[in-house]
Amino acid sequence: MSLYASKPRSTDDAIAIALHTALYHLDKRNTYVRMLFINYSSAFNTIVPSKLDTKLKALCMNISLCSWIQDFLTGRPQVVRVGNNTSATLTLCMKVPQGCMLSHILYSMYTHNCVATHDSNTNIRFADDMMVVGLIANGDKTAYREEVRCLFNFRRLKKFGLGPRVLKKFYSCIIKSISTSCITVWYGNCTDINRKALQRVVQRVVRTAQDIYSRQCLRKSRKTIKDSRHTSHRLFMLLPSAKRYQSIGSQTNRLRDNYYCQAIRLLKTCTDMHLRDYLQLRDYLHRRDYLH
Repeated sequence: MSLYASKPRSTDDAIAIALHTALYHLDKRNTYVRMLFINYSSAFNTIVPSKLDTKLKALCMNISLCSWIQDFLTGRPQVVRVGNNTSATLTLCMKVPQGCMLSHILYSMYTHNCVATHDSNTNIRFADDMMVVGLIANGDKTAYREEVRCLFNFRRLKKFGLGPRVLKKFYSCIIKSISTSCITVWYGNCTDINRKALQRVVQRVVRTAQDIYSRQCLRKSRKTIKDSRHTSHRLFMLLPSAKRYQSIGSQTNRLRDNYYCQAIRLLKTCTDMHLRDYLQLRDYLHRRDYLH
């Protein structure tokens, strides 16, 4: 099972590894993938502190910390206040408070034993959302079946006469965040028509969509390389020269254009550019020393 509801991991990582797992499997003959998306209703309200305490201790967590968490979750007085009116106090001894920084972490620990029972299945979780990925070969979906069971309009603002500084700020905060959300996951496999449509949105404002995609790919891949405990860390393997990363073999364009394959190619390009710049600088210094 892979958990992504904690920094520096994000929804991008969860979607990227899900797509890579599926596309890598589809690169083989006689295969297909089934995915089940699950969103648990009021998941944080189902946590029983006593059961959570037992599971935390099973994970060898510090006894004092377990006691603090138990005390934090039990006997919590809550009221509702509207204006000058305050409701009667209600003491809660179940669930974790919504919006609390600890909530998604405690829920992940509470459900840590919810793992795939077959090697051909993968459970990918982000807080209380889960995806079951079934890698099916030769039409045998027995293992998967068992697993399943057990843009505000930007032009309108421009017509209102707002200055370019305000328009750029609105674009960066609203439109860009939506139109390029998880771009590392889906941009590589976009059709030319979709890329041109996206480019019409971002043109003349910040940079091209390709620039945004490349920059985010490099940023995310470098974070993954630094995090040795990241689920995808193993995909970035150095060659014996320790200067370039090993390419992921692919037989289809959909896998070749996937995020991880693209990221490794971008890392290689950056390494080649740095090497070329270094050699040019070295030759320049040699020529300068020779002339002097």
